Amino acid sequence: MGLLSRLFHRDRTAGPPMETARIDEAIGRILAIHPRIAVASRYRQRLRRPIPVTLQYADELMASLPATLDASADAWAGNPSLRAFFATPDDIADTFGRSQEVRAFFDAHPDAVDLHGTLGMALTERHVLGVALDGDTLHHDVAQTTLSFSDHRVRICGRTEASLRAEIERRLIDQLALEGLSMLAATRAASLARGRELMQERVALLHRGGTGISAVAGGGTAVEADELAHVQTQIAQNADHLAALRMPTDIVEHELEGICEVFGKPADYVYIRNRHIRIDMMNVVQEGASKGGHDIEFHFVRIPGTTPQMRAFAMVRFRRADLPPGGLHIDAAMRAL
Repeated sequence: MGLLSRLFHRDRTAGPPMETARIDEAIGRILAIHPRIAVASRYRQRLRRPIPVTLQYADELMASLPATLDASADAWAGNPSLRAFFATPDDIADTFGRSQEVRAFFDAHPDAVDLHGTLGMALTERHVLGVALDGDTLHHDVAQTTLSFSDHRVRICGRTEASLRAEIERRLIDQLALEGLSMLAATRAASLARGRELMQERVALLHRGGTGISAVAGGGTAVEADELAHVQTQIAQNADHLAALRMPTDIVEHELEGICEVFGKPADYVYIRNRHIRIDMMNVVQEGASKGGHDIEFHFVRIPGTTPQMRAFAMVRFRRADLPPGGLHIDAAMRAL
């Protein structure tokens, strides 16, 4: 049993101030996504039972994250992970330069020398036939696996590594609340079609607004600031419409039970894994006890949605001095094509 679980079982109503604050924050974030469960009896006490399980899962995930990468052209040649992620050193600054979130962060924090963020990437794994050198013998048509990283995006930024880790944890809480809401929306009774329709609409709006783990790995579709404001208005209107529905008490109780179930088994609903692999300079995976190549490490996550994605991500540090000049929002320009 982990530390969080021992603390929880020792006293189910209280705990260390920091741990109590984390639980209360998690409850607040759940209510922001699914406000209707606040009318269920003893909802806070009932949520306090499974949330420590999720917080322990989050702690284990944070502990498994590899060290933050210094994302700079100067570091590219000497860092196997950066070489695997980016084809050239200039691609690093280009990626951060076209991120609206990166530019917004530096605009909002004029004294910040750097930022800590999550670099999300599409990961493609191909099985090909290539050449391999065995001693002095060159073999052809050797079965190989290659990795390629593309669609680089930076959506989550923080001033420190600690603040970035805290934001990733918050995103995990939001994602689990979204998973619970999605599950409930998919199991509504036919007689409650309007409620089901509103819940499905809420899930779609929250995903579009960047709620959950998607932004950590740069998944989904980027939304412009003015469009995001419109989405937030729609989310608020959706909450009002849901609140106006008259639901039997047993339905709301069922919804709370569903949310508790998700937070009691977080690993069943949010798929995040660590990958440690050895590759050569051409991103060819080195199998077995090969002495060639270099080790790299990253995480990959399943992004839910209409078309689920698998995305890789890593924590990085980027300096303001490396930000390309000018205000070109390349992402926006590309979306307009």
